[in-house]
Amino acid sequence: MFHLNSRVTVVLGLQWGDEGKGKILDVMASEADWVLRAQGGNNAGHTVEIGKEKYVLHLVPSGILRAKVSCLIAGGAVVDPAGLIQEIEGLTRRGIRTRNRLFLAAQAHLVLPIHRAIDQGSEKRRGNRKIGTTGRGIGPAYADKAARIGLRAGELALSSRALAKRIRDRVEAHNRAAPAQGWGKISSAATIREMNRAARFLRPYLADGVSMAHRAVASGKRILIEGAQGTFLDVDHGTYPFVTSSHCTAGGACTGTGVPPMAIRRVVGVLKAYTTRVGGGPFVTEDGSLGHLLHGMGREFGSTTGRARRCGWFDAVLVRRAVQLNGVTEMAMTNLDGLDGLEKIPVCVGYRLRNKILREPPVESSDWAKCRPVYRMFEGWCEPTTEARHWKDLPKNARIYLSAIAGLVGAPLGIISVGAGREQTFRHG
Repeated sequence: MFHLNSRVTVVLGLQWGDEGKGKILDVMASEADWVLRAQGGNNAGHTVEIGKEKYVLHLVPSGILRAKVSCLIAGGAVVDPAGLIQEIEGLTRRGIRTRNRLFLAAQAHLVLPIHRAIDQGSEKRRGNRKIGTTGRGIGPAYADKAARIGLRAGELALSSRALAKRIRDRVEAHNRAAPAQGWGKISSAATIREMNRAARFLRPYLADGVSMAHRAVASGKRILIEGAQGTFLDVDHGTYPFVTSSHCTAGGACTGTGVPPMAIRRVVGVLKAYTTRVGGGPFVTEDGSLGHLLHGMGREFGSTTGRARRCGWFDAVLVRRAVQLNGVTEMAMTNLDGLDGLEKIPVCVGYRLRNKILREPPVESSDWAKCRPVYRMFEGWCEPTTEARHWKDLPKNARIYLSAIAGLVGAPLGIISVGAGREQTFRHG
């Protein structure tokens, strides 16, 4: 149905995350052998609804909900061991088998209690200039990785004495710096106990992630690489400094998994029929009235934090840049049904900055914040789309809207979603 016949397909977000990647990945995984999580940590959440069951995944790839799919949390991810254990135990209680199906790359870095203390303390010190992180320690874990002082998942296989020494040294260094930085101090003993339990539980899941991924590629397995967050939270290409600490683009899929670029034949960019973001940072098309409408429907609350998402109209300037950055071969549009009741639907086709019209995003975040949207207005369809199962089932104005967006951003539309259920997803055409 979804033509997963290329060697490797990357699935990633084209906006600020929360585009519905988990749902699209779950549907595409029906034809996959492997799903590899490339980057990010348990600050991300993928929500999948199967019948009356709802699953919220944070670190475990969405393919785990397909019984014949194997999953890898790859080396580009940062892993909170306690969080991962809780997630695995929750899946087990619901009858989802993880042993010999889920693997944790030894190259992945660990999120420790010190990282959460740094994250929360740093955000508090920023005051009104805070980034809007989830406080789960993701950024500080990536900072330790870049500084070459982080602990990796493979170290959970060390002897308890060697692991304890590594943890004690790191915690003591943190505690010496904590008072001056405004961070909370952390107990070495409690951290060692937590990591010893994690080591006992997670050792059977450890693997050489790069070798595992390359064997899957070499044997012709159908592979999905799962991205977390979205293009404009990428640390290099996003709305810096209001970004995450990893690479959320197609390039990050390669560095995070070790799969070479030449193996990737398809890039599916997931996007909403409108735009949302969480946390701080510029948002040119933000509109409080749309947010009020969507929140009133029970939509647009974070699956990880429960925070209400900021909402705005579709931004073609933003997505066109994401298409360029990722080499998108097709798009998957979600949440079309969120616009069902509207008579008029604006789409941003340019930014007005200092009396100039921009067709590309500015570089500096200070300029982003000064941009104002230039809208093109579309007629709404004012009828439900949730029962559509084919392109021809959609209202005429909905088809016009989708076709116009594909033209504006420069990528073909491949998949359309009109609800949370698996069955509410179909191919274009």
